[in-house]
Amino acid sequence: MSSTETTKRPQSLRDRRISVLRRTGSAEKSRIANEKPTAAFYWILVIVSCLILLGLVMVLSSSSVTNLHTGSSAWGMFFRQMAWVALGGAAMWFTYSMPYDTWKSNSVLVAIVSVVLFANVVVLAKGQVIGGAKAWLDIGPFRLQPSEFMKVAAILFAANLLSKRHRSVGIRSIVLYPMLFVVAVTAGLCALQKDYGSALIFAGMLLFMMVMVGLPFRQLLVVLSLYGVGAVYVFTFEKRASERMMAFMNLEGTKEDLGYQVYQALLSIANGGWSGSGIGAGTSKWGYVPLAYSDFIFSVIAEELGIFGTVMVIGGFVLLVLLAIQVALSATDLYGAFIAGGIAAWFGFQAIVNIGGVTGSLPMTGLTLPFLSYGGSSMIASMAAIGLLLNVARFARK
Repeated sequence: MSSTETTKRPQSLRDRRISVLRRTGSAEKSRIANEKPTAAFYWILVIVSCLILLGLVMVLSSSSVTNLHTGSSAWGMFFRQMAWVALGGAAMWFTYSMPYDTWKSNSVLVAIVSVVLFANVVVLAKGQVIGGAKAWLDIGPFRLQPSEFMKVAAILFAANLLSKRHRSVGIRSIVLYPMLFVVAVTAGLCALQKDYGSALIFAGMLLFMMVMVGLPFRQLLVVLSLYGVGAVYVFTFEKRASERMMAFMNLEGTKEDLGYQVYQALLSIANGGWSGSGIGAGTSKWGYVPLAYSDFIFSVIAEELGIFGTVMVIGGFVLLVLLAIQVALSATDLYGAFIAGGIAAWFGFQAIVNIGGVTGSLPMTGLTLPFLSYGGSSMIASMAAIGLLLNVARFARK
């Protein structure tokens, strides 16, 4: 083979990574790129794949009856979810294949943040109200929830800010105030959309990143105090939030109205027992549990797969969060560590809030369960975040 033919051969992904890292002077990462990924890399890939596959099966099981009642195909939501998974896979490949240092570029980061914030502002003016929240935007045949993509943008922005300013963590104007501004913008936009569940995730996710950077204890108390004031305001003056808190505190007394969904979900979970009723044989999806294919998919899993399905879901998220924290601790730079930590907090908090709401352990928020619930925006944004996490894990120290 001639030298000309050799130079024309397309570069592999690994070769392109090494080339970019060498051009940017990242000698350590260039060396790691020649080695096999860590075990955490493969385990994250396996866990997420299992959750997605389980989600596809359970979306089909929980949505088929609803589709038939509306006169559409029993396979309708399943095929749409398959399409979302395919788009999510493309997003995951993109965020993985692009060296994550690329997102540190001010021009790239500003463009991403601007587009996402603009979409969330447009929702306030032209969004669709579903379940009391004005958080969805109809674009032709598609329905988009911009707040899901704002989670990825917020992590990238906060990781960039904290990695550059971590040495000045004790100076409030350098770290604390900018991070509070990020919380106010992201959680504030969600609150204006009446999407208090997403606002809670932003607050928790960004608080975790502030803990990671080593924010002084007194400053953390200030943050928690502000969170408390915000929570009191929401539960006092926002009818929808106060109703859900009332249902949470008195489930037995509100099971006929405000607490109906959660009460029926608990009955479904109890019906599952140890062995479950079998996939497709559950009763909750027959109209007893509204949104069984979305917010309440955990109750369907617990009913049809029993304790095995429950342990698989909870255990999967626990392992995913622990692996993401391990990746953060072994990252080759602070930027990658904050990205991994932010993603760990996102999935951990959202899984806790969703499962806690379904089981009556926490007030119901209307959040989806990542990788499992039906929904395009959640699936695509979550898989894009996993691509970022795998990207950081690829260069983690062994």
